[in-house]
Amino acid sequence: MLRNRIPPMAALIAFEAAARHESFTLAARELFLTESAISRQINGLESNLNIRLFVRVKQRVVLTKAGRLYGEQIRASLRAIERDTRSISAHGSGEGSLELAVLPTFSLEWLIPRLPSFYAKHPHIRVNMGVRSNPFSFNEEHFEAAIHHGKPIWPWATSELLFGEEMVVIARKDLIGDSIKEAADLLKFPLLFSTTRQESWRKWFDAAKLPPGTAPERSVGFEQHSMMIRAAESGLGIALVPEFFVPKTAWDNGVVRAHPLSIPAEDSYYLVYPNNMRHSAPLEAFRLWILEEAKTFAQTLLPHSHTAA
Repeated sequence: MLRNRIPPMAALIAFEAAARHESFTLAARELFLTESAISRQINGLESNLNIRLFVRVKQRVVLTKAGRLYGEQIRASLRAIERDTRSISAHGSGEGSLELAVLPTFSLEWLIPRLPSFYAKHPHIRVNMGVRSNPFSFNEEHFEAAIHHGKPIWPWATSELLFGEEMVVIARKDLIGDSIKEAADLLKFPLLFSTTRQESWRKWFDAAKLPPGTAPERSVGFEQHSMMIRAAESGLGIALVPEFFVPKTAWDNGVVRAHPLSIPAEDSYYLVYPNNMRHSAPLEAFRLWILEEAKTFAQTLLPHSHTAA
């Protein structure tokens, strides 16, 4: 009985393209069909659903409210079918690709430099990366796994711990000189903060036992840690950042630990993937590799020696 309510796949594909372009002409061009063929598919779909999906306005087609909603739903469903088809095709083959959502600074400073060792072990697998800084629905995106920082809150997904991080205070040596004698001295300078972790400095102040309500006179926010580090390297202020994000080039360019106090971040990094993706050979290969890399890296997390003193 369920199959009797599912429209033909050709009609759904034609509708998705027409809805995305809001044009039968562009949909026909994309699918290598005639405009009349697209029109027939849409008419058949509307008859099947007993609802109008498009209306004609001044010689162009415009989605109805129902058509716009159905277009978004069908687009998500087709993406899921495409992802599942690609995944099952790679099952057991040792080949294929993995669509991975990453955090920008994490990928630049930790993941990408290590990827050559993955490709050395798995030359027929490619890891395609796109940036996503916040949790998303795997059903609505093309990604098959994600690197996540925060609590393991993803529904219908497995979260495997990679490692935590230590937050350190950095600045250019020629900005602060020898003026930082105690924690309160940091307040003489602009403090650079992460707009995605706005409580970090407050937690550092608490750890330094500064009075409640302590706040800098000047502060500047940045969305990405890589931007904060570059700002600190440029002498714009003092930043509180994950230590392993600070590249060697920054230390070599005059960046130092402005204060010896560091604090552990409350949250950790996780590899997250939908529960129904464990059959994917590319994902399993990447999963085993990154867990081993993370284990090795976690054992090397020691306090840095680049202090201002």
